[in-house]
Amino acid sequence: MPIRSRRDFIKAAISSVGAVGALGSLGKFGEMNALANSTAPYQALVCIFLAGGNDSHNMVVPIATAQQSYSVYAQGRQTLALAQSALLPISNGSDAYGLHPNMPEIRNLYNNGNAAILANVGMLVQPTTKAIYQSNNQSLLPAQLFSHSDQVNQWQTAIPNASASTGWGGRVEDNLLSAFNQSASFSPVTSTSGCGLFCTGEQTFAATVPVGGASLLDGATTPSRLAAVQQLMTFDNGLQLVQAANTVFNRGVGFSQALTNALKTAHVNTTFPATSLGQQLLTVAQIMSVRNALGIGRQVFFCQLGGFDTHGAQAGTQDPLLQQLSQAIGAFYLALQEVGTDQNTVTFTASEFGRTLQPNGNAGTDHAWGSHHLIVGSSTAKSGPVKGGQFYGQFPSLALGGPDDANTRGTLVPTTAVEQYAATIALWFGVSAANIPSIFPNIGNFTASSLGFLAP
Repeated sequence: MPIRSRRDFIKAAISSVGAVGALGSLGKFGEMNALANSTAPYQALVCIFLAGGNDSHNMVVPIATAQQSYSVYAQGRQTLALAQSALLPISNGSDAYGLHPNMPEIRNLYNNGNAAILANVGMLVQPTTKAIYQSNNQSLLPAQLFSHSDQVNQWQTAIPNASASTGWGGRVEDNLLSAFNQSASFSPVTSTSGCGLFCTGEQTFAATVPVGGASLLDGATTPSRLAAVQQLMTFDNGLQLVQAANTVFNRGVGFSQALTNALKTAHVNTTFPATSLGQQLLTVAQIMSVRNALGIGRQVFFCQLGGFDTHGAQAGTQDPLLQQLSQAIGAFYLALQEVGTDQNTVTFTASEFGRTLQPNGNAGTDHAWGSHHLIVGSSTAKSGPVKGGQFYGQFPSLALGGPDDANTRGTLVPTTAVEQYAATIALWFGVSAANIPSIFPNIGNFTASSLGFLAP
């Protein structure tokens, strides 16, 4: 918004907490300059959060596996079952699966070895069985299961049984500050759709860049106007609230100016779909294209696609969302090749929980637990990180009331913990095995901190 008065400035300063680079410490970046390792290769993580609880039962469907047949799925899925003939076939060794028919881009990436599937992931305190869940021993289970807000926070912190002020994305960046080139005038953590705890560390703070890269300095386009804004920011009126707003706004302006200047040289010619996620990932690709100008060597991005809380009319809601997800990731993979980061970028999905296999009375599904997720990146055969074209983790039984059903509706007890999922990604990103427990405090409860879907 144009800045015409101190009142406008204060409004902009306060709103900048959720705008371009509002959170951050430029002083920290000065420290990073002294610690930077200019020889470290660039690497990036791109988290796509499917807000609302994605129903992965219609994203990945068993057709004929050693454990079960399509008929088991169809019996539990009932009126929401996808026709077997409509599924996009993929294989995992001798097992046959199908992807949702609206996801041909993901199918092609998987078949080319550039995507992997991690089965039945969820929040866990320790390895858990149906019997443990039904014992109702709260010390062994994540707090407030099936609650949106609680499970979002737990996924983003990777801590299932305690509150936290930081997220695992921020803690990973904190851990790497002294080892990698995170100098520069811009934050190493960027959100395109607002970010909660995931982006926040003790020393690392997120820059939120809305699609289109709006500037905090709209209206201050001449040297005299910019000088006036800067003078307002240094004015001391003795009010702590205003001074704090000045500081926040000043940091945001620093990020905004750095990014605006760098993006003048950005060139991404790949065509992206004109959807929410498509445009978010275009923004990510544009920022990656100027990574050298920004001086960033390790970068974390957070994107979000909402609408997955499908308690009713699920097919009409989820089908286009999965299409949007697939098309956006497909375009993003092409853009990574264009900007030269396809071999060192890992894109992965997250969501607060899965949904019941059995539909409810409104042609929808309800909150559940375990869910399947996608990991996308250049294959190891092409010197990339992803060991694609296969499943990881343990695909569950879909029998209602069966061994992996927490109740009788197809509420999957996770067989892989979010901490294991996140730790695998963090290890590839450069966190040492010795430092993993400091970021993921419950990882010692599980036998493996690396699930093998990324190259060392």
